Amino acid sequence: MKKKIFAVLLSTAAVLAGPVACSGGGEDKAAASYSIGTEIGINKAAMDTSVNPGDDFYAYANGNWQKTTEIPADRSSTGAFYTAFLETEKRNRELIDAIVKGPVEKGTDQARIANFYKAYIDTPSIDKAGMKPVEPDLARFAAITDKAELSKILGEEVRADVDPLNATDFNTENLFGVFVTQGLATPGEVIPYLLQGGLGMPEREYYLSPDPKMASIRTAYQAYIATLLTAAGVADADAKAKRIFDLETKIARAHASREESEDFTKSADVWTKADFAKKAPGIDWPAFFSAAQLDGADKFGAYHAKAITGLSALVASQPLEAWKDWLAFHQINSHADVLPSAIDNAHFAFYGTILSGTPEQRSRDKRAIAAVNQYLGDAVGRVYAEKYFPASAKAEVSDMVDGIKAAFAKRVQAIDWMAPETKKEALKKVETIQVGVGYPETWRDYGSYQVSADAAYANEVAGEKAEYAHQLAKIGKPFDKGEWWMTPQTVNAVNLPVQNALNFPAAILQPPFFDPKADPAYNYGAIGAVIGHEISHSFDNNGAAFDSTGALRNWWTDADLKKFEEAGKALAEQYDQYKPFPDLAVNGKLTLGENIADVAGLQAAYDAYRASLKGKEAPVIDGFTGDQRFFIAYAQTWATKMRDEALRARIATDGHAPGMYRALTVRNLDAWYKAFDVKPTDKLYLPPEKRVRVWG
Repeated sequence: MKKKIFAVLLSTAAVLAGPVACSGGGEDKAAASYSIGTEIGINKAAMDTSVNPGDDFYAYANGNWQKTTEIPADRSSTGAFYTAFLETEKRNRELIDAIVKGPVEKGTDQARIANFYKAYIDTPSIDKAGMKPVEPDLARFAAITDKAELSKILGEEVRADVDPLNATDFNTENLFGVFVTQGLATPGEVIPYLLQGGLGMPEREYYLSPDPKMASIRTAYQAYIATLLTAAGVADADAKAKRIFDLETKIARAHASREESEDFTKSADVWTKADFAKKAPGIDWPAFFSAAQLDGADKFGAYHAKAITGLSALVASQPLEAWKDWLAFHQINSHADVLPSAIDNAHFAFYGTILSGTPEQRSRDKRAIAAVNQYLGDAVGRVYAEKYFPASAKAEVSDMVDGIKAAFAKRVQAIDWMAPETKKEALKKVETIQVGVGYPETWRDYGSYQVSADAAYANEVAGEKAEYAHQLAKIGKPFDKGEWWMTPQTVNAVNLPVQNALNFPAAILQPPFFDPKADPAYNYGAIGAVIGHEISHSFDNNGAAFDSTGALRNWWTDADLKKFEEAGKALAEQYDQYKPFPDLAVNGKLTLGENIADVAGLQAAYDAYRASLKGKEAPVIDGFTGDQRFFIAYAQTWATKMRDEALRARIATDGHAPGMYRALTVRNLDAWYKAFDVKPTDKLYLPPEKRVRVWG
């Protein structure tokens, strides 16, 4: 099975990762309004200068855009990230179209791209095939006669479809998900992590929350299960839907919460294979590991240790028929896009419309481009980087990275409350960060991935297995600190804590984040803040738990850690005050890591910008000072408009606060107050002692 809930649910939600990836498609009617190319860089037409910046800085920078922009019918949200995505999607379309239409040599990556696209786009053939492609899988589930066979099948279905550290992605429809990298408690040793899974809705709160809105979603989800099974020709769909839903509710009760999942320090348990039978009885673990091709692993990161125990107990205690129904549903649900249209449409009606409020499904050709990028991302990325990311852009951004690293180090050096030994390790961490700009040094080999031009379902399943084999091959091998976790055509950036590394893909190094024609104030406020954000993730509430080698260890004195935690608590309380709905506030604790990275990253970017001026003042351009352009540029990169359903889902499940609140990070920087003459009577004003400094 493959995980695709969030691809629909958070299709255009603006994120930046210490984590996280954006996904999406569709045409944005307002996208053109964010085009850049003038010297000033910032978009004056997007602003509402009638608003006092000290009262509502987001509206000041984006107010007119917010009023006039319509969310495309096939999107759950839109914004600055989506603008960059549209240009990237256009480029990808041109590249893929050329490959599909041109001659390709059999067995090459170009042939794989062409075949995958052709099969995916051919909905008449998919509809004609009906359920035949998935029937062998359903037959495997129907043939299960005991818990030993169930354990074997559960192992066969496991995929490398989660990423707790880099993307904070904990969602898989399989009972467990696998992630492979250096172990949290095994420095230098690459091991498989085992994570909780098994839910069809985004996370446990959807099943357990007393919120009436969540209760209505639960009712809709059970009805959706029945609808999907009926569309698939499964008999007794209503009764099976209830069994599946009841089982998933029990699974949800066994799960760790999202906040618990994001606390790396509580997720470093290491189990041997023998430990599983002792600590998590219920599953036939030898059968499971053999089927999951994990026999060769000696150690496992039990990332969700309590959940592993709870889920294993459910395998033993819950009726076999319920598990067989659950397996069948999730095999269909997780591949709905390559099964008959009735199934695909039902899937979108729930995940797209009910969960995200999106009225229309994206066109098939756009979804095909996204699917090719998902399964053959490096193959597309290699062509993308060669064509669209010049060496000059790589050099300019690399210089900015060096400047922002230096600015961050200078701030650390100047901290008066930090003990010398803590400061020494912090500086070492900054100095040794490996930064990847644009694209990786080595490319993925897809040689073992067989792709047909007329078998869309088989292509997806084979792609999942190819990715799983690619990840398993790393176990026991030397740890690669230079490994990339994003493709060049991804509009995002990421901090990799166990590698002490950063990735800045080529696709985010374009307007509205980076423009070589714009003045430095703009670029430092836009892409500079992104760079600073990712560097700062090494020192957020989770990143600060890793040392310069990527090992999870406490390198802080008690006094230093207390001071750092106090700053984090203050920032969490600041975000708890933001309420997009009368009954729902941003979760300051859940979003703390991202918010810390925003504050520290923006400050480092500002310092680097000022340093780039070499003691001079920037010119006033179009009525704005350099500092004003810097802060406006930052706020405009967080232009965000979301449907209510998507916004509620974002707050419930995502470690990233919505963009309109991330733009308000400026409240914590003294320079912002001076740039816009913000007064104590203004709504966003924070007294100096209430401004969260975090680092410096």
